[in-house]
Amino acid sequence: MILNKETAQKTAELLLQINAIKLQPQNPFTWASGWKSPIYCDNRITLSFPMIRNYIRENLAKQIEELYGKPDVIVGVATGAIGIGALVADVLNIPFCYVRPEAKKHGRQNKIEGYIEKGQTAIIVEDLISTGKSSLLAVDALREAEVKVKGMVAIFTYGFDIAEENFKNANVTLNTLSNYDNLLVLAEKSNYITSTEAEVLSKWKKDPGNWSK
Repeated sequence: MILNKETAQKTAELLLQINAIKLQPQNPFTWASGWKSPIYCDNRITLSFPMIRNYIRENLAKQIEELYGKPDVIVGVATGAIGIGALVADVLNIPFCYVRPEAKKHGRQNKIEGYIEKGQTAIIVEDLISTGKSSLLAVDALREAEVKVKGMVAIFTYGFDIAEENFKNANVTLNTLSNYDNLLVLAEKSNYITSTEAEVLSKWKKDPGNWSK
């Protein structure tokens, strides 16, 4: 879900501007999963641009307040969303924690880093949603700790059907600043890509696993 179309277009524009998102339909990237992809997204780059990271943190904070009200804790998903999650928590003036993909092998063997109590409410912050599986591991960790997850917000989502299904099955609401569809509209309108390339990019989203075949 996206609350504001103007914000969605602006976010996409900023991500393209700093090459946080790259579109290469003629020379696709290879993801860790083995999928061939005409898009690559690394939203951690936003942290290096003060104006853009401030825009993102302010709008994520606004989205959280409008949808859920202030939770007790903001939780980032390691490692990509630790930075932006901490910034959002700072805007809202509430505590911050982050969740590791797996528990540490030494020390206290924490999976959740930071102070959080049973029964507290949390909003999870992510930088990017693909299938949603890694993001939802954070939900599992918090629920195991008896923390109430009110929802998740993210900078960008590819909008895959499998992600929508995964979030529905986990009973978690997801809201993002922008998504793949808004990106394509903005990219074509600004002549970043041609209409032919936009069509190729649109087909990829429908079946990313088999797109290169």
